[in-house]
Amino acid sequence: MASHISLKQLKVFTTITQHKTLTAASESLFLSKAAVSMALSELEKQIGHHLFDRVNNRLILNQEGHKLLPLADELLSRANDIETIFDGDLTLSGELRIGASDTIGNQVAPYLISDFRHQTHHQQQSLFISNSAQICDMLTDYELDIALIEGKTLHPELHSTQFSEDEMCVICAPDSPYANKGINGLASLENSDWILREAGSGSREFFMRVIAPRIEHWHEAFQLNTTEALINSVSAGLGLGCLSRLSADHAIQDGRVKMVEMPLDMKRRFWILVHKEKYQSPLLRTFIEFCRDWERPENPHLKND
Repeated sequence: MASHISLKQLKVFTTITQHKTLTAASESLFLSKAAVSMALSELEKQIGHHLFDRVNNRLILNQEGHKLLPLADELLSRANDIETIFDGDLTLSGELRIGASDTIGNQVAPYLISDFRHQTHHQQQSLFISNSAQICDMLTDYELDIALIEGKTLHPELHSTQFSEDEMCVICAPDSPYANKGINGLASLENSDWILREAGSGSREFFMRVIAPRIEHWHEAFQLNTTEALINSVSAGLGLGCLSRLSADHAIQDGRVKMVEMPLDMKRRFWILVHKEKYQSPLLRTFIEFCRDWERPENPHLKND
């Protein structure tokens, strides 16, 4: 039935899953829209199933498409391995699509990737930064190869491994009552105003899990989707903020905000996520091992176990 499936057809299929339209997929592949449409039609004909639902000019992966995606991704990765195995050297090849949640993406990943490039001489990595929830969605859709997030996910399709940790903190405006006297137990935070990141963010999840249950009455004064805006809103006196020390340190040192000492364990773990069905190419396996072993000793707030 499927004896004549080609790598080109599988490449067209995986590209459409990422771009959602024939037009965008054809531009990415440098092929005509007609050629992309024909390759998909031939693939669906050979398999005997439609792989996408057509919704308003968009192609949405259906149940049959989801079955094919891990296998197509693995075959294309293995084909890349075949092309490089006889090159005579052992250099890593292929592109590594890394996703990272906000704190890791801005404060950790640039240094980690720089060290990885220096050690392996592999240069083809991309970094996509968003909140943890979106990063997990992209990983399950095979739009990313690996993700580095704060806070553990219980997603059934993803495998998680701890690779480091950071420390969270609470910040306030320099002229806030909390700035000078601090807090005398968590009861001091009753009826406090908070500026929080959006739903799906690691720092919001930490606040809701560790701090919020210990305060009977608190108010969400503001919700923002970037850390820098959160810091500036705290500095402007709109409320208290909860975020990573890695993200807050520059503003604390500049005097724009002050840290409120908390009588709680504020440590938080970092996790490596990969799809359980994802083929782990030599490049991906090497990067996972690198992350596990990586240390950045010059930063006192980032420690490896």
